[in-house]
Amino acid sequence: MFDLDKWQEIFSTIKKNKLRTFLTGFSVAWGIFMLIVLLGSGYGLENGVKREFEGDAVNYISINSGITSLPYQGMKAGRPIRFTNEDRTMLGDIDLVDKSSARSYVFGNNTISYNNEYGAFDIFAVSPEYVNVESLKLANGRYVNNYDIENFRKVVSLGKVVKEALFKDKDPVGEYVKINGVQFLVVGWFDDPGGDRDISRVYIPITTSQRVFNQGNTIRNVCLMLENTDIEASNKVLDEAKLQLSSKYKFDPQDTRALFIFNSIENYQRFMDLFAGIRLFIWIIGIGTIIAGIVGVSNIMMIVVKDRSKEIGIRKSMGATPWSIVSLILQESVLITAFAGYIGLVLGVGLLELVSKFLPSTDYFANPEIDFNIAIGATMILIISGAIAGFVPARKAAAVKPIEALRDE
Repeated sequence: MFDLDKWQEIFSTIKKNKLRTFLTGFSVAWGIFMLIVLLGSGYGLENGVKREFEGDAVNYISINSGITSLPYQGMKAGRPIRFTNEDRTMLGDIDLVDKSSARSYVFGNNTISYNNEYGAFDIFAVSPEYVNVESLKLANGRYVNNYDIENFRKVVSLGKVVKEALFKDKDPVGEYVKINGVQFLVVGWFDDPGGDRDISRVYIPITTSQRVFNQGNTIRNVCLMLENTDIEASNKVLDEAKLQLSSKYKFDPQDTRALFIFNSIENYQRFMDLFAGIRLFIWIIGIGTIIAGIVGVSNIMMIVVKDRSKEIGIRKSMGATPWSIVSLILQESVLITAFAGYIGLVLGVGLLELVSKFLPSTDYFANPEIDFNIAIGATMILIISGAIAGFVPARKAAAVKPIEALRDE
């Protein structure tokens, strides 16, 4: 039942000690404010880095051929490893591999021209599955497809930077560009949510590149896309791929120069573990600050109990129960803590909203925010903190003996 007299008494006590109550509440509000701001900033940093991953898949293993650095089975070091089309098929049959893609480069004079516009850009020869690796955003037209591969078609898909350099505001689909002097039909162009690195490239069918630019059946890179796998499973796939390639090309599986490997699953998980550690560190700092505020609230309630010991003694002599005394102190403690903490919570969220609205996003910081569950958790911390802060003073108040309290000056 709502006890109006009790709440009037609580507010009267707070009013008598305005400065002391304000300073104590400020320490709690500051603790919650710093916790919210630090957590929001941590999420902003995490969002910025995650945005960098948007331009690439996070479930693939990239294997590039290299040059052996160790002698093996009587063969000297320094032998170049050259993958072929068959290697992509061989590695694609490994368990847990969902798709495989091939990629190569067109070296030499990488000039791409359209009428009087020209520029030097990266020319990638790829299989259709490679689009899953880069996670590109198609703006118009299409990518390289299987029909292009099977028929050695001279088609090209342009990155946004290339499109703007050669065509400006004109739609390039259906136009012809020259790549190293050979005409290619533009079938599409794309953007990259991860940045400008991938959109300064063009993609042509790998079979066309092998035939037109005299590359034989060699490829430079094989990417293996995995489904629903963790780091341990991806490493098993990688070990099997190394074993098969080392057996075919006769090199030491431990030779770190024979193959150049990038495991996006491991790389992504490393970043996620880093941010988990940052969040834990922020929680430790924030909770430590809140504890300092709790100590302040507890101290002020101890002083309140001491100042009101005579009043408490009179209450008990008139039949007040220990719980009525305890609840009075606890309510006052929870009120101060919860109100001050709520102010800190609102100010912290408000600051994050302002930063998110007016501060431009960067490559490594974007949209600082606080999850709704975090806000609920912070509110629960406030309530629990208030109860903890008032518990010891409340117990002391309940233990006051009426006779001793009435003799207290």
